[in-house]
Amino acid sequence: METVYFAGGCLWGVQAFLKTLPGVQFTEAGRANGQSSTLNSDYDGYVECVKTIFDPKSVTLTELMEYFFEIIDPYSLNKQGDDVGEKYRTGVYSKNPDHLKEAESFINKRDDHGLIMVEILPLTNYVRSAEEHQDRLSKHPNDYCHIPQSLLEKYLKVHVNPED
Repeated sequence: METVYFAGGCLWGVQAFLKTLPGVQFTEAGRANGQSSTLNSDYDGYVECVKTIFDPKSVTLTELMEYFFEIIDPYSLNKQGDDVGEKYRTGVYSKNPDHLKEAESFINKRDDHGLIMVEILPLTNYVRSAEEHQDRLSKHPNDYCHIPQSLLEKYLKVHVNPED
């Protein structure tokens, strides 16, 4: 199993989406690359993210990034949907240098690579979000989400309930 951290605006929808994907074994809402190691502080540089553990025999990081790019606006800086601010920036973070190279390669191969605002950085710090943020949209499906409901439902149907 391998671990990567995806930031795509509000983490609620990102987690709901990622957990439907083939090869994803576990997701957890959290904060990446801030200054403190506790939730008792302000965001202090953190970005909302989803820790994603995946089976590389079932799905590659490049494939996960293709899915990820379906739910984000990769050209937007510090904004996704109605969520605005540095904590809502987009990014891919990992402690594995090969993941960072693969993510950079994915972006560099795109025709629009010069316009993309998704940061690719080593993970320097991670803090798990409070329990109320874990699987939030499963518990509160009417909460705000910048990802269109139709897209979330499509992936639930295709990857989780293919017989429906």
